[in-house]
Amino acid sequence: MMNRVNSNDLTPAPRTSDVEQLAVELLERLKYRIGKDPKVAKPHDWLTAAILVARDRITDAWMDSTRRTYATGAKRVYYLSLEFLIGRLMRDAMTNIGIMEEMRQALASLGVDIDVIAELEPDAALGNGGLGRLAACFMESMATVDVPAYGYGIRYVHGLFRQQMADGWQVELPETWLAHGNPWEFERRESSYEIGYGGVVETINIGEDKQRFVWKPAERVIATAYDTPAVGWRAKRVNTLRLWAANPIDPILLEAFNAGDHIGALKESNKAESLTRVLYPADATPAGQELRLRQEFFFCSASLQDILRRHLQQYPDFTSLPDAVAIQLNDTHPAVSVAELVRLLSDVHGLDFDTAWDISRRTFSYTNHTLLPEALESWPVPLFERLLPRHMQIVYAINAKILLQARKEKDFEDQRIRSISLIEESGERRVRMGNLAFVGSHSINGVSALHTELMKETVFADLHKLYPDRINNKTNGITPRRWLMQCNPGLFNLIREAIGDAFMDDAEALTALDAFADDRDFQERFAAIKRENKNRLANLVGSRMGVRIDPTAMFDIQIKRIHEYKRQLLNIIEAVALYDQIRSHPELDWTPRVKLFAGKAAPSYHNAKLIIKLANDVARVINNDPAVRGLLKVVFVPNYNVSLAEIMVPAADLSEQISTAGMEASGTGNMKFALNGALTIGTLDGANVEMRDHVGEENIVIFGMTAEEVATVRAEGHNPRAIIEQSKELSQALAAISSGVFSPDDRTRFTGLVDGIYNHDWFMVAADFDAYAKAQREVDGIWNDKTSWYSKTIRNTARMGWFSSDRTIRQYAKEIWRA
Repeated sequence: MMNRVNSNDLTPAPRTSDVEQLAVELLERLKYRIGKDPKVAKPHDWLTAAILVARDRITDAWMDSTRRTYATGAKRVYYLSLEFLIGRLMRDAMTNIGIMEEMRQALASLGVDIDVIAELEPDAALGNGGLGRLAACFMESMATVDVPAYGYGIRYVHGLFRQQMADGWQVELPETWLAHGNPWEFERRESSYEIGYGGVVETINIGEDKQRFVWKPAERVIATAYDTPAVGWRAKRVNTLRLWAANPIDPILLEAFNAGDHIGALKESNKAESLTRVLYPADATPAGQELRLRQEFFFCSASLQDILRRHLQQYPDFTSLPDAVAIQLNDTHPAVSVAELVRLLSDVHGLDFDTAWDISRRTFSYTNHTLLPEALESWPVPLFERLLPRHMQIVYAINAKILLQARKEKDFEDQRIRSISLIEESGERRVRMGNLAFVGSHSINGVSALHTELMKETVFADLHKLYPDRINNKTNGITPRRWLMQCNPGLFNLIREAIGDAFMDDAEALTALDAFADDRDFQERFAAIKRENKNRLANLVGSRMGVRIDPTAMFDIQIKRIHEYKRQLLNIIEAVALYDQIRSHPELDWTPRVKLFAGKAAPSYHNAKLIIKLANDVARVINNDPAVRGLLKVVFVPNYNVSLAEIMVPAADLSEQISTAGMEASGTGNMKFALNGALTIGTLDGANVEMRDHVGEENIVIFGMTAEEVATVRAEGHNPRAIIEQSKELSQALAAISSGVFSPDDRTRFTGLVDGIYNHDWFMVAADFDAYAKAQREVDGIWNDKTSWYSKTIRNTARMGWFSSDRTIRQYAKEIWRA
């Protein structure tokens, strides 16, 4: 039997005085900050009041953290990221400062349900997926482990689009999270900086062999800071998320307005505001590419100017910058910072080029998130030179140093020189931002052990030969406060009752839960919590989509950005094959299963949007076929965001992590699912490899080719047609999809998708299908033995503590930042 801790000892009951004080503060904020009488206050008024009460308490710790950093001279970390997928903050903040239950009771005493108003908080969709959510987890963990830090990004007005479905097709609508303001943030008017574009570079001779360069931009905008406190667990430290908004220097051209050109008079305002209007504007057009580059330079330049200003408040010059400052580039989006810091140090602050370059390189470090060459940003040289003429000169100067060093010290031949060059010479000449980030940083890290080794062998093979000591690994992690404590309180409380509170401060203490994996009583309670979470998701699906799903069925969930390498298509094809088998063999004992998908496709990514349509078309047919008898359902849940993930992750029985081996850098969804007691079905890709090592081979279902095997097959020639013809289930499923069984209104709709599998199968869908289908039947077998199932899933939860972002940040701090 389970050895329970006395539940009365777990959480001290909120003191009446604390609850009463919070109630007083709520009424005060409601009256004086919102201007409402409690009798007429609406739920959104109470939400704002509650946030302001929490924010005011956080601000005390925030200011104390800042004072401590100045007093101790602690090294600061600056995390530059184009994405921060922070989601809702209220529960996160109140939990971390320890007032969640008191606030619940205080609101209840005033007739307000905290769960109702919490649902009204906008979901800050300032990111696209794992990279942005990682940045948000890192901000929380940096504060938790007491690393002084700023996160720098863009205050997008609309963020990532809101996804709706129209006849199964994705429709993009603007996300309006800022429509009614953001009570968490503080505007910092004093932290405003000019950002330039275009213009000319003047050369001034200041000696016989010395020159000074002066960039005179043709356009300027103002970047203004908005600060949000990032509070760590138990409020040990509060750091700052600083997001930049863009404003014109002249908001209205008054002469044009008075002349009757009312639209043209606002062109400067519109041009400036477009910089922060939308996350990831489509870059399929030259105008879209230019806007993306403008966005990236805008936030990088503002952030670096801010960093240098702050440094000079404490230090006499910039020789100490690498000792006092660590700047982490989150992927290639902020890579233009390398050239901009050299420009600021040399052109603005008067350092010679070599000194500026040395300081810059020792200050920056770079996290790579992808092995896909097309995802390593590059910009056409004419665009880069027109928009950032001085930076183009600096890129060429850096390139000259690197290439001369490679020739002289490493005897690189022409092919390797072309590989490491900052300028792509084959075809259109482009500036390679991945190479710029690499040469401009003292540390380059991958985000899983496999990904890091593949970096050395593929995208950065020759740069690794030139700088063999720079690449290192920092496997990603997730914050257990958001992804267990808050999103799954039932499981969190069960764990506390079983093993005590140590895991709340050290996630690796979860290993104590291993002792309960085979305890029948604990398994029953674990299963009951899972069922409650599944009921909640079933209710959401029913209310949003009108689809009834059975919480007793296996919930098989794949939620992530829609991309061909993530292989939602493989999952859908297997669903079609399973559908055929259930209809053909009704006498067999099929495992009831609900396949749930969620995720957004980039607006210009045709195949990804077609995969969403296929999922919805397949769902319509399967879900309405009486021959299936409810044994299989397929659901695509629209508008995937952090809040939806917080409902879907705790409800998952099976976690789909099935990317083409060698193409997923790490993944963090895999960690969230396993921590919440789901079994993983996956390839040996990204962090799945390390997850297998931690949870044990017997507690994860691995299938398919390895990254090495995928590379070999591609190199030697892949014949998917032969594989398809040998697989009865696969060939029948592809035939059904291609012939229009699921698209009777347009029978050729999915022909192109299927032809891609037959003709090249770059993402190894056909190659891995039979192994995947076999692994799914293995999952069925485990599911049908509930004792075995819960033993494995409890061990997943118990052994996931290592994947805490606290551990990741401690490794960054010790091995890269020296913070």
